Amino acid sequence: MEPIKTCYQTWQMMTDVAENGPVRNFSQMIDMENYTVETDMFPEEVLKAYSDYNLEKPLTDAQKAFFNEARGGKQGDYRDGMKRKIENVVDCMNRFPQSKRALITISNNPFPSHESDDDAKCMREIHFYQEDGKLNASVLFRAQAAQIFPKNIHFIGSLMDEVASSLEPGLKLGALHYHTSILVSDRS
Repeated sequence: MEPIKTCYQTWQMMTDVAENGPVRNFSQMIDMENYTVETDMFPEEVLKAYSDYNLEKPLTDAQKAFFNEARGGKQGDYRDGMKRKIENVVDCMNRFPQSKRALITISNNPFPSHESDDDAKCMREIHFYQEDGKLNASVLFRAQAAQIFPKNIHFIGSLMDEVASSLEPGLKLGALHYHTSILVSDRS
């Protein structure tokens, strides 16, 4: 595995390596201190809107106008039950700080159809743990388009912030062990 990189460095590397075709089992340790990666497709206000949506926060009409299929569609809709999932992780980590069960699973269907984009969520599971006074995580993706990575990493960072602020005020974000089964350039 490569040495730890920033979110922006990771996005640049993904873009470069996926340009030559799909990459199987892409892994990277990512420093989550700054998880905002702005692109033409994902300026900061769009990133915030998608993250707020997936965290089950209320959206303004202006934020709702940012949503479209090109930015990930239903494969990147992780909202269902997210508030309760976050509460469960926080409760677990408060009661059992060294638990291996502080995780959020993203699965809307126990038997997903390969013919349905709605069933094929890209992010599958994220595990949280505290180490060296920081909140860290490991995440597994079914698939990742480098073009969509800025939206996904912003959501993961926002999710980690939600968990960290509920555990201990001022708890800093640490590293993310990121793994995707397949990395592609875009959603085509």
